[in-house]
Amino acid sequence: MRFDVDGKLSVFMHPCGRANGLCFDSVGTLIACADEKNELWSISPDKKVTVLVKDFQGKLLNAPNDVWVRPDGGMYFTDPFYKRNYWTRGQMEQDVEGVYFLAFDHHTLTRVDGSFKKPNGIIGTPDGETLYVADLGAQKTYAYDIADDGTLKNRRLFCSMGSDGMTIDNEGNVYLTNKGVTVFNSHGEKIDHIDIKQPWTGNICFGGSDRQTLFITASKAIYTIRTRVKGVGSQ
Repeated sequence: MRFDVDGKLSVFMHPCGRANGLCFDSVGTLIACADEKNELWSISPDKKVTVLVKDFQGKLLNAPNDVWVRPDGGMYFTDPFYKRNYWTRGQMEQDVEGVYFLAFDHHTLTRVDGSFKKPNGIIGTPDGETLYVADLGAQKTYAYDIADDGTLKNRRLFCSMGSDGMTIDNEGNVYLTNKGVTVFNSHGEKIDHIDIKQPWTGNICFGGSDRQTLFITASKAIYTIRTRVKGVGSQ
């Protein structure tokens, strides 16, 4: 679906590969975790689809779930295994539920961390120096230093909470979702909570013409909140 700045809701693409996590790159291309066939897609503004990733080392991915595009166009995505009732595939083929990095050439794919129970939400800082990854299975979120070659260093606990979706604002605060939205400052200290009257809160991002509207997807509804802070980087 597409929600315009004037409040109009319309269908952007159907079918859409059962897209899950989404992120725009710097030129307006939509990167989509296409859950139907466990792929990572690039969708141009005119809706041309390019499959960026369809497997890793000849084996099906578990199911790309969430993605963040760093400033140079390289992208990180999480790959947990949640068995879907619409799949015709067999059991999990990868030996771990991990995080991957696709280089800016869109050809070189590397598994950068495989030590998760169920990695899910992911977001990076706009300077491309820090990556946050939520382990929803372990109810923990980790921070990493990002190297130029895409590898991750200095893995450290950011907070003891997992998340489905994630975003970040211009003050460095990190927003996590599951039961509502919980906001942490850059030191991993909880500073706010937004209660959502739904069983689950899934994804979150800043939007609007000034990026001062927080969009929240929940079980059966979309919520928006005007904020004093702004969204930054790829959302």
